[in-house]
Amino acid sequence: MKRSLLVLGCGGHGRVVADAAFECGYDEVAFLDDVGSAHQPRGLKVLGPFAATADFAPDWPAAIAAVGNGDLRLRLFHDIRQLGFETPSIVHPSAVVSRGALIGNGVFVAAGAIINTDARIGDAVIVNTGARIDHDCEIGVGSHIAPGATLSGSVVVGQRTWLGTGCSVRQGTRIGEKVMVGVGAAVVSDLADGLTYVGVPARVLKNAR
Repeated sequence: MKRSLLVLGCGGHGRVVADAAFECGYDEVAFLDDVGSAHQPRGLKVLGPFAATADFAPDWPAAIAAVGNGDLRLRLFHDIRQLGFETPSIVHPSAVVSRGALIGNGVFVAAGAIINTDARIGDAVIVNTGARIDHDCEIGVGSHIAPGATLSGSVVVGQRTWLGTGCSVRQGTRIGEKVMVGVGAAVVSDLADGLTYVGVPARVLKNAR
């Protein structure tokens, strides 16, 4: 039986998700995206805009929201759930995911990522290339763990938070909702909701938008 996947978003992240889907055994992948032909992926089709998602439900039973922006990704995720699509998680075959980890719906785990035992990954989370999430961590829905980020054990990350490329988080730290952590930052204490943190150790970025 042919396995088909509709990918919402054909930017860089969406195309990475599509590649991983083929590695996971999907036979057919196509995109929806509001930018149309501007991001036409090589060899794959952009079938229409996000607003047309419902039109494809009969022929494309499974879909995944694959945009980098956490707010938009969550909105698209909830839309496709309400429309009756299956929302599989895509885990690249080279990723290492413990059988004791709990992975939500619509999660993307990229090549080389590691998720250790008793970690809990919420819906529509991105665990990007080479990111490492150790035992007993909890990642809130819609968050993005960027390439090479390292979370020691028992870290809690709130919803719609972005942990930048190569950052590191000390064991037992709690990070709030809608937080941004800069590239290469070292998080050694709890971080409050809605703020941007940079540096070693990570501190609030003043005048951040």
